[in-house]
Amino acid sequence: MGAIQTYLEKRKSFGVTADDTYTHISEWLDWYRGSVKTFHEYWIYDGVQSKKQERYKLGMAKKICEDWANLLLNEKVSIKAGGFNTRLEEILKFNNFRVRANQLVELAFALGTGALVEYVDADENILIDYIRADMIYPLSWDNGDITECAFGSAKVVNEKECVYLQIHRHGIAEDGEDPKLYYIENKYLDADTGDEVPLPDDMEELVPTMYDRPLFQIITPNVVNNLDLDSPMGISVFGNSIDQVKGSDLVYDSYMNEFVLGRKRILVPIGMAKMEMQKEGVTAPVFDPNDTVYYALPDDRNSDLKLTEVDMKIRAAEHEQGLNKTLDLISLKCGMGTGRYKFENGSVKTATEVISDKSDLYQNLKKNKIPINAALVAMTEVLYFLAGNSGSITVTVDMDDSIIEDTNTTIDRNIKLVDAGLRSKLTAIMEINKCSEEEAQKEMERIAEDSQITGAAVDWTGGDSVEDEEEPEDEGAEKEDEDKKDDAGNKRRAG
Repeated sequence: MGAIQTYLEKRKSFGVTADDTYTHISEWLDWYRGSVKTFHEYWIYDGVQSKKQERYKLGMAKKICEDWANLLLNEKVSIKAGGFNTRLEEILKFNNFRVRANQLVELAFALGTGALVEYVDADENILIDYIRADMIYPLSWDNGDITECAFGSAKVVNEKECVYLQIHRHGIAEDGEDPKLYYIENKYLDADTGDEVPLPDDMEELVPTMYDRPLFQIITPNVVNNLDLDSPMGISVFGNSIDQVKGSDLVYDSYMNEFVLGRKRILVPIGMAKMEMQKEGVTAPVFDPNDTVYYALPDDRNSDLKLTEVDMKIRAAEHEQGLNKTLDLISLKCGMGTGRYKFENGSVKTATEVISDKSDLYQNLKKNKIPINAALVAMTEVLYFLAGNSGSITVTVDMDDSIIEDTNTTIDRNIKLVDAGLRSKLTAIMEINKCSEEEAQKEMERIAEDSQITGAAVDWTGGDSVEDEEEPEDEGAEKEDEDKKDDAGNKRRAG
């Protein structure tokens, strides 16, 4: 997207992120895709000519990003916004949020940065765009927070490749705009020169948002970008682990080649591999020359001319041990601690047990939830505004903690604390349901109503209520009680 940078540099009113950032993004993208030409392709000279080889790949860069996305933004994450809940779910469903947002987090952790962008189209639909790092161009930032930004995407107009550029910026007072509010500029650029081209007829060049906050949210891993300290862009979660990813591919390549080179072979003297006349007068070799099991030996071989079996020992255990070591290093460097991955039965398996609150994964998971939570809250507030509402709204995001603590454990602990008088029912409901105090209070009221309705046990066979039935008298027990009373009276008279 060099056309975008060329255009933005001409504007002079904006700063542009250093080119180094996008150089790193390109490198991270190659590793995320799993094929880096300078590393995975190599040449071997076989004594006659050089042949190009390609390394076997384990693909741990993508696997790491997939797992972070699944831990941070999965199907168990819920967003609650009071009376706006129903409309919010409609908007999120319309934009396929559950799927696309998870994919965005995966890309953000792979390329360092991602963005959610909200807007209203010509048909009054509220839309959410999911933008990856190489399409994000920060224009201004304050203390690392991007306040103005341009987002690009490729378009084809009249069979000509163009770039659609959407600029989110503050109002310019000299142009009669309110500097406290945000405005969106729509631009179409020539993909080659970066020059402006006419916009489609149904698109406005300048759109006032009438909103004092940006209609976009930036998502990055919650770690410092040590490759470019002055850049507002984030760093890939494996940005400092390229050597470890290389190591895993090297060991895996060696492991796979161990089986390729370790195939059983049979060495055949050349005399036994000569052509033989068949009964029909057709000559044919004793052994098929295309067979990968049999290999002919020259006549001058100084050994007994007999079939020789070559069965090389495969070092599977040593390679698996080496792979597990490299997986531990990658996992540790990418914030997931050791023991997260294990190479078994020819594939990488992921640990799924509940983790300790003192582990590296727990601490980094909590840390990375901070920018995700902030982005989801800000997104919901923007959607509330775009839906035609005014004023503020309380938004709560329930991030999935099931990997840290089992849900049943949380419920059991709260029940015990309430029974012991050490916690209120209101607080227990808030923790179990991951809701606000107001929502917990409403839940308690519903529970109380249900208790009143079901307070009297009902005989559903058509009889009266159980509490209205009279228990049958036990005549024998009643007579026994009367006899005891008479005996006691006789004793008192006798005394």
